[in-house]
Amino acid sequence: MITSAEFVKSSVELDKCPKPIHPEVAFIGRSNVGKSSLINRLVNKKGLAKTSGKPGKTQTINHFIINEGSSKPWYLVDLPGYGYAKVAKTSRKAWSRFIEEYLRNRENLYCTMVLVDSRLEPQKIDLEFITQLGKWQLPFCIVFTKADKMKPGGLNNTVELYKKALLEIYSELPGIFITSADNGLGKDELLAFLEKAARG
Repeated sequence: MITSAEFVKSSVELDKCPKPIHPEVAFIGRSNVGKSSLINRLVNKKGLAKTSGKPGKTQTINHFIINEGSSKPWYLVDLPGYGYAKVAKTSRKAWSRFIEEYLRNRENLYCTMVLVDSRLEPQKIDLEFITQLGKWQLPFCIVFTKADKMKPGGLNNTVELYKKALLEIYSELPGIFITSADNGLGKDELLAFLEKAARG
């Protein structure tokens, strides 16, 4: 159960991130996937993670501390989205560099939650990022967003297409969550996983 969620700091370099003293779960996805809205729904705090109609809004590594003052506080991390072409090429390269450095070297990172839009068939850029996580041997889960925008048949089809694509890369499937920031679908299941992560 999340009882509190507070912004800690934004960073563009690994050594500027908060000290790695608590377990950490990172959220990342293609720009405009609904990442900030889902984070706000999970922590039940509208406006904690900044949302925008303009893709590419998140440009820093944003740390939020969850349940500070409890026996098991943990960090939720909002990472910059990837794949937004209108952002300057130099900025994209800088993002890629510090995201990779963070993911590969953050010692307290328990899992990376890769958000994908449930309305779209598997996208090349998402599969490339997922493949890269495998090469780096990093644990991750797939989180389908905006599921409320899909009819059940269409949603199931998207999930099955992703499973098929993932099994061409991995011998077994990662954790999969179906969510909606609008109606709270999947919130309890995702929170249960995150709370397990918080226990280390």
